[in-house]
Amino acid sequence: MIFANRIAAASQLAEALSEYRDKNPLILAIPRGAVPMAKVIAQQLNGEMDVVLVRKLRAPGNPEFAIGSVDESGWVYLADYAGQTGADQNYIDEEVAAQLQTIRQRRAQYTPKRPPVDPTGRIVIIIDDGLATGSTMIAALHALRNKQPAGLICAIPVAPPETLRKMQGKADRIVCLSSPADFYAVGQFYREFPQVTDDEVIACLTDSVLPITD
Repeated sequence: MIFANRIAAASQLAEALSEYRDKNPLILAIPRGAVPMAKVIAQQLNGEMDVVLVRKLRAPGNPEFAIGSVDESGWVYLADYAGQTGADQNYIDEEVAAQLQTIRQRRAQYTPKRPPVDPTGRIVIIIDDGLATGSTMIAALHALRNKQPAGLICAIPVAPPETLRKMQGKADRIVCLSSPADFYAVGQFYREFPQVTDDEVIACLTDSVLPITD
């Protein structure tokens, strides 16, 4: 399955998630690519959107390859192959510190005037534009599970079968529109897959929350 763009994929995901319409679901996007998608899904399901801030831990010499991830609390997930990439403990400690700094900067940039939306007791749907290794989604699911949602759903347009197997048990439900065995990168399943900018993220979040009053 090839998606025209992220918005088209989001519309299809919203249809697959239609049972949550009008149940006030909280749609949480992993920035940056999933943020415009979460806005569409929140609108179609009559829910609320926000971001969940997690970062992948980059392999030495190969920043596109994830060896793990870290969430906003500092919890770290390491893939079982991390050591095979040459990542020793010193490297991992430095990479975790660097990514936590990025998370802090993004929190200050994306939602400077409000705390994260409280997920406790709500149906929470975590969105990404696709999974490769699944590292950031694992961190996001862990972060939200600790906040005691009523239900925790992982929703993505595309992911390879082995990554979906890795997700089992980490969410109450996984919704994936396509799971091709021939998988190299998320972008290969989109005709248009531009970078999403910080300004676009901020605009989506600003448009999707009630104004703050004193």
